[in-house]
Amino acid sequence: MSLREPAEYGTISAMSEKTKAVVVLSGGQDSAICLKMACNRHGASAVAAITFNYGQRHSIETKFARLLARRFGVKNHKTVKLDFYRHLTTNALLDKSIPIRRGKNDTCPTTVVEGRNAIFLLSAGVWAKALGAKEIWTGVSEADYSGYPDCRAAFIRAQEKTMRLAMEWPFKIVTPFMHKTKAQEWAIADRLGILELVENGTVTCYNGIPGKGCGKCPACILRAKGLAEYMKNRG
Repeated sequence: MSLREPAEYGTISAMSEKTKAVVVLSGGQDSAICLKMACNRHGASAVAAITFNYGQRHSIETKFARLLARRFGVKNHKTVKLDFYRHLTTNALLDKSIPIRRGKNDTCPTTVVEGRNAIFLLSAGVWAKALGAKEIWTGVSEADYSGYPDCRAAFIRAQEKTMRLAMEWPFKIVTPFMHKTKAQEWAIADRLGILELVENGTVTCYNGIPGKGCGKCPACILRAKGLAEYMKNRG
């Protein structure tokens, strides 16, 4: 069965037909740069953003997601609450009593939220189809892989295929950072003219501290290391 183009459905509003991409916007470094890239490609009026509140300890990131959407001129932004997560699994991002630890050997970090990107992308896809958008942007990266199974290219390819089959829609999951390091991401932010905004106006820290963060959690360490590497070679 072939994938049908949006025009064949005949139920999409004129406003929706203008939407080209939906960006999964967490409020952190990766998604902020993704949003700017999508806006540069399609124009802010053709981009929608979706943010998820799933009970994460750093839920302040959702506030920064709203600020970023406004800053980039994205008017179609929604926050979706995923209350069910706490009933299904536990981890250091859902339970503050669990210490944040990196993975060792073949074990995943304690910050892994099982199936998170699968659910995020599927949810974004349902909305994207309703808007007539084919692209879904996400800031996952395999290059700085630190034990997150749903950040791998193999997963993204499988998820894209699954969503196409599930909804009979020609989805394209765009992952501009899949094979880029954090230093390379900072370079992109600089070229886009948003380095300072990303540095101070996003929340990557697992403890929910904006900007440079706590400086101790794995997310902050990876972010700071990438920035230091980029700034060292910038000149």
